[in-house]
Amino acid sequence: MSQGSVTARAKPREHEVVVAGVRSPIVEVGPAGAREAVVLVHGSPTSSRDWESLIGQVGGFARAVALDLPGFGRADKPSRFDYSLDGYADFLAAAIAELGIARAHIVAHDIGGPIALRWAVANSAGFASIVLINTGLLSGYRGHPMARIWRTPLLGELVQLTLTRSIWRLAVRRGNPRLPREFVDRIYDDYDAGTRATVLKLYRSMEPVVRSDALAARLRELDRPALVVWGSGDPYIGVEHAEGNRAGFPQAEVVMLAESGHWPMADDPDGFAAAAIPFLRRQLGSPGGST
Repeated sequence: MSQGSVTARAKPREHEVVVAGVRSPIVEVGPAGAREAVVLVHGSPTSSRDWESLIGQVGGFARAVALDLPGFGRADKPSRFDYSLDGYADFLAAAIAELGIARAHIVAHDIGGPIALRWAVANSAGFASIVLINTGLLSGYRGHPMARIWRTPLLGELVQLTLTRSIWRLAVRRGNPRLPREFVDRIYDDYDAGTRATVLKLYRSMEPVVRSDALAARLRELDRPALVVWGSGDPYIGVEHAEGNRAGFPQAEVVMLAESGHWPMADDPDGFAAAAIPFLRRQLGSPGGST
């Protein structure tokens, strides 16, 4: 595949989907209405804007959609939404159906991974393949230090309340030195009071230690194609969890990006695309872009 086929970009379209009264903005490229599509699921505390570099490239050969999950980005942030992994998986299922997508190739990062994997086992007929970016089954994972703070009543609220832009920049870039400053600032701009409350609810809904054996067994039965892309310098989730995804995807391709941190699609977009784009092209079946 030529370099030009990797870097060619399609112009995005913006609209929204509404599920049970909750509005989620959508960024979409490629053939409108195609029943097979790449669905991009962001992590915490970010938004669909994480995919600005990737989505236009995918649109050169497939329909691709990225949404803001409830509580994040520009999506609605209702107080009574089920801010748990299962609640998000149900929302994702309804949104995919509302968008008319019958066969989904998932690209997921961070907390978007556990959400997408729950969607996958509950919607196996529509689950075609997955790209996991510094995320996945994470068996035995106890969370990074900030996640443990978020789970602690009062302390979590205090930290969210006192978080400033300068503290955010220092904390994120200390562990992710190659991450562009504008990317770090953009996350902070999205990290409003509603999203800060969402993060506390989400992390407090999860078990302190990830137990994914049952989920892995169900995924292993499905035996779907998987690509795991991991920034080796991730300060939050250890590299051992990259290979751990083989518990659910025995034939997974694992690509390590030695100079990347937690957001390889942002701190090494070319290296990330060199792994993800060929994989997605193979799953979609034609380098010419047929869907």
